[in-house]
Amino acid sequence: MLASFYQNFLEKYLNKAQLITLKMLVWLLQNQKQVKIERLAATLPLPIQQNSRRRHIQRFLTLNALSVVLLWFPIIEAIINQHFKIGSQLTIAMDRTQWKENNVLMVSVIYQKRAWPIYWCLLGKDGCSNLEEQQKVLRPVIRLLKKYKLVIIGDREFHSVELAQWLHKQNLSFVFRQKKDTTFRKKRQKFQPLSSIEIYPGIRSFYTDVKVTQKQGFGWFNLAVYWKRKYRGKQDKEAWYLLTNLPDLNTALKIYSQRFGIEAMFKDCKTGGYNLETSQANPDRLVRLILLIALAMTSAWLHGQRTKFQKLDSYICRQEENNRNEKRHSNFWIGLYGFNWIVAWYGCQAWVEELVGFSRNKQAYYQRGLRAMKLIQQAL
Repeated sequence: MLASFYQNFLEKYLNKAQLITLKMLVWLLQNQKQVKIERLAATLPLPIQQNSRRRHIQRFLTLNALSVVLLWFPIIEAIINQHFKIGSQLTIAMDRTQWKENNVLMVSVIYQKRAWPIYWCLLGKDGCSNLEEQQKVLRPVIRLLKKYKLVIIGDREFHSVELAQWLHKQNLSFVFRQKKDTTFRKKRQKFQPLSSIEIYPGIRSFYTDVKVTQKQGFGWFNLAVYWKRKYRGKQDKEAWYLLTNLPDLNTALKIYSQRFGIEAMFKDCKTGGYNLETSQANPDRLVRLILLIALAMTSAWLHGQRTKFQKLDSYICRQEENNRNEKRHSNFWIGLYGFNWIVAWYGCQAWVEELVGFSRNKQAYYQRGLRAMKLIQQAL
């Protein structure tokens, strides 16, 4: 299932045995949709006892070579270079997700309403991240993507003016949502809370050269205010208050609205894909499990993209639905379940051949489906 160009990078740091183990684990992730080590060990196709299989996976997940910087950075950089022109604008989203005692801070790049993970770390605490932790995950991403124009976006957790100032000094753009009790002032006016701005659903405003918070030593930025109008019976409860150094309202709103791609990615990691929240691995192994998910997820996305380009997605999912403007299934979903469709074919091949033999008048359709399978499973 791994795209073939991944191997060119992986084999630089993994020996043959380690590379085969990695491929099997990614294959199991796509097949079982589980990252729980016990579940992976139960289905790992090695002819040894289950405890030995579990220890084999645990040892593998302690390898120093399973480094985000060593293994993942060259791969995600190659993917980004394939889909973006050097020098073009990239939307980089920061977000955090927590389940049980695990607290993951992640930086991702947004593409076609989805996010691809770039860098992540575990926070050794509950709750929100601080400025030092946010800078820690952003620095390697900024270095990696220095050939692009980056716009960093984040929700209200990342509202600090210190982070905005730090990015601005590096000539990077940003859009950060603010809490409504944050104070601001325009030139020659007094500080007031953002909630004092008169705003209604469907209304938008843009204020240039405002100061946010009463802390000293920070520059003047712009403020975009927007409250989505009611659409299809849904109404946002609150307005967006967006601190930015972008020059106009529409650009700031358009870029910030892409932030929800990282929410879709977290769903793919959890209930919509690999059930990350069921993992009970220790922090070191969990960071490496997320690396395996990143490999599996992006590879599935690339396969799904090609399947749609080849116009074969009708073999995987419904193409049209009544009263629905947007397609239900993403490239990731199509790639993941296209893989599972083919796995099921090989597991049930004898039964399938016997079954289709009963319908002589539909043989041409079956042959088209077999050709579609061959095209879908071709290596990228």
